[in-house]
Amino acid sequence: MAKEKKAPKPKAQTPKGFRDYFGTEVTERAEMLAQIAGVYHRYGFDALESSAVETVEALGKFLPDVDRPNEGVFAWQEDEDGDKGDWLALRYDLTAPLARVYAQHRNDLPLPYRRYAMGPVWRNEKPGPGRFRQFYQCDADTVGSGSVAADAEICAMLADTLEVVGIPRGDYIVRVNNRKVLNGVLEAMGLNDDSQRDAVLRTIDKFDKVGEAGVRELLGKGRLDASGAYIDGVGLGEAQAEPVIAFLTSKGETAAQTIENLKAAVGDSTIGADGVAELEQIADLLAAGGYGPDRIVIDPSVVRGLGYYTGPVFEAELTFEILDEKGRKRQFGSVAGGGRYDDLVKRFTGQPVPATGVSIGVDRLLAALREKGRIGSQSAGPVVVTVMDRDRMGDYQAMVAELRSAGIRAEVYLGNPKNFGNQLKYADKRNSPVAVIEGGDEKANGVVQIKDLILGAKIAESASLEEWQDRPNQFEVPRDQLVTKVREILESYS
Repeated sequence: MAKEKKAPKPKAQTPKGFRDYFGTEVTERAEMLAQIAGVYHRYGFDALESSAVETVEALGKFLPDVDRPNEGVFAWQEDEDGDKGDWLALRYDLTAPLARVYAQHRNDLPLPYRRYAMGPVWRNEKPGPGRFRQFYQCDADTVGSGSVAADAEICAMLADTLEVVGIPRGDYIVRVNNRKVLNGVLEAMGLNDDSQRDAVLRTIDKFDKVGEAGVRELLGKGRLDASGAYIDGVGLGEAQAEPVIAFLTSKGETAAQTIENLKAAVGDSTIGADGVAELEQIADLLAAGGYGPDRIVIDPSVVRGLGYYTGPVFEAELTFEILDEKGRKRQFGSVAGGGRYDDLVKRFTGQPVPATGVSIGVDRLLAALREKGRIGSQSAGPVVVTVMDRDRMGDYQAMVAELRSAGIRAEVYLGNPKNFGNQLKYADKRNSPVAVIEGGDEKANGVVQIKDLILGAKIAESASLEEWQDRPNQFEVPRDQLVTKVREILESYS
């Protein structure tokens, strides 16, 4: 009789493009989300938690190929009693679900509807360094208001949020542009062919990488890239390409100068003039609110996402330098972006519904704060009550109950108490600030031993004990002073 083969053991590994988050990282993110939510709430936005799963039809954006309805998303088809049902997918952002929620519940929601949402999103894309298939977003949107005051408010709120989470003024800038201005530029160029307009948009999107000279070449005959490969250009003449160059280089010393330069770039275009007027109004509203050019600027070089947005667009960029993987200095870059998208809800209602919003990349913002040294130090673990006598577990549970009631994080050691050294090793691994010890003698005398593990670690690291010799790292106190002494030690390091 053939020997039955054992089923292979599953590999204990994270799927490609995903990662696990442990204690400190989860805590840091939760604290940041609470800070951001506090700003959004102060601005009058309400929380919304929508489903992580949407129908593929509702998501819409990642459906360029009818034969692959799951393109770009993690999707599956429902099986309803043997029949094929709807395609469902994990949400790829928080804006598409908002459009569905508003269209579905619009009769019950206030107009405008102001909401914020936070949570993970999933994208079925090729992972890379720092690029994961699951990541957190933090959005705020106003649906139902066509006023540019809503756009200005989002920009102000974004600036306030960055400062609240720990990015000081001077280390960030919020840049504002307008899709209508670009439409005006394209109109001034006389481009009617959609493929040619798309090619110009793609070229404009490369401005931050290739600069003015590179854009001129790409709008014309083409250019050699860094690898030596030749990239064909759009084929425009110098005169026809000039409005694009004027648009991209129109930033002046002041908002007023930038506005005047943009007026010249759009020429006689009506939609372009509308876009410039909106930017001028946004600048005036922000100035009235005390948001100067050290925080928010009108900047035509913001071109990402212009294919999606219908009006004002904005991007928050961190301006301080970091070292890349090769040790080269570079600016940290963008951590948030958004704009006006007046056509998204229309997919459901058939009628245009104005909307504007912003999305913060939480993971990138956390990385920025670590670069600034604002977070990243190991968080303190719980006070550990050691177990000297397993038959007296009730006494130890009473201790942690008292500590917890006093608001102090604490736990009883629940491993094998036979080896006391292993209990202290556990406390070190937990980054515990204090260990509590009560053996039989301490119990009989009504005292407890309290070990300052933070000081103990410093003594162990110090080449010389002189600076620590006058500071004891273990105390014997009456049992009824347990909480008082533990709190005293903790507060001495806070």
